[in-house]
Amino acid sequence: MIIKGGINICGLTMGVISLESYFPKPDGHIKHPGSFDFPVFYKTVQGATIDRLIRERDPELLKPFIEAAQELEREGVKAITGSCGFLALHQKEIADAVDVPVFMSSLIQVPLVSRMLKRDQKVGVVVANSDALSEDHLKGVGIADEPIVVADMQEQKQFAEVILRGETNDLDMDLFEEELCSVVQNMLDQNPDVGAVVLECTDLSHFAPKLQARFGLPIFDLSSLTRMVAATVDRQIA
Repeated sequence: MIIKGGINICGLTMGVISLESYFPKPDGHIKHPGSFDFPVFYKTVQGATIDRLIRERDPELLKPFIEAAQELEREGVKAITGSCGFLALHQKEIADAVDVPVFMSSLIQVPLVSRMLKRDQKVGVVVANSDALSEDHLKGVGIADEPIVVADMQEQKQFAEVILRGETNDLDMDLFEEELCSVVQNMLDQNPDVGAVVLECTDLSHFAPKLQARFGLPIFDLSSLTRMVAATVDRQIA
């Protein structure tokens, strides 16, 4: 029996290119390794803050993101994702730089979700900051022509202070849930044709089960997508 080598660490399923942030990552978050029942390996890009990626859209980040992906591949991961949905902007470039599957944003699953719905239904997408969401982000993951409804979190006080601006590293989870639920409720009130919800922001994944229970809709997020990809790239022979 010959086992193929060429990687540094064996048994790694998923690699995560991580932004540098220090607020809590509760269970369900892509940066909470206990969220998964398979090995996850992280590479933090120092200085890659949420503000630089989302608001500033700093082009200087692309090079270290690519280098992080290549390092994760050398370490032995079977697929690569990221810790922020706005990495959709760099999906194509990062995927071109490595030889393992890459899905840098939860938004990449919007076409799949859309095809599951009725023809007169739309996908609701909850994003961290709709003001920063551009056509380039949508094109990066191939969803520029998809029928979506966008709801945003940037006007929610705690979300903006902690996650978008980094003014403190502490989260009131009850308030966080209240802010998110109000955003989703408003989206559904204004758009009754929404048939499913995709959470762009990785920091919302913890609440996916509660959102599904409260609103009775399928909730897709990066963590659920990561589990699906892991099941395909690391199949076990019975």
